Amino acid sequence: MFAVIKTGGKQYRVAANDVIKIDKLDGNAGDIVEFGQVLAFGEGDSATFGVPFVEGAMVTAEVLKQGRAATVIAFKKRRRQNSRRKRGQRQHETTVRIAEILTGGAKPSKQAKAAPQAATAVPLFTAPAGEPDDLVVIKGIGPVAAGQLKEQGITTFAQVAAFTDEDIARIDAAMPFSADQIKDWREQAKELAK
Repeated sequence: MFAVIKTGGKQYRVAANDVIKIDKLDGNAGDIVEFGQVLAFGEGDSATFGVPFVEGAMVTAEVLKQGRAATVIAFKKRRRQNSRRKRGQRQHETTVRIAEILTGGAKPSKQAKAAPQAATAVPLFTAPAGEPDDLVVIKGIGPVAAGQLKEQGITTFAQVAAFTDEDIARIDAAMPFSADQIKDWREQAKELAK
């Protein structure tokens, strides 16, 4: 049996045990999420269609992981103007495995886990003792980005200059900065740390 669900402004045709990538949902790996906007379900001639949604139908899924999609490049060029612009975008996404397709108001066999009580995030790095540097001096780091880096324990030029490729991969996965941006910051920080 299949179902058509709507989430994140998009429609997906799913069946039990399908693994799909959808727009980012709140939740950690192992959590159960419910999709109440079911447009259709069934098989062949016995398919049921909603107007717009089917009453009493629901699809449950298990969150497998949170991540980011591949970079999409937007390149614009105007002929004879010597003008070009290249931008990249990585969309946040959630990978889920469809667990059950429920109809007629049936209840799911697995319930969503309760939200953890005041979970504190562990910073990626340990901030060194002493006076922090003004990271806004590095081109590409603004006040907001500097605050985000400070929350992760990154406060000095020496720290940024000493980033390894593994550190850059960790920051890229946990924060909204690309690896290329961080490598550029590392080169600038090497000059500033002297």
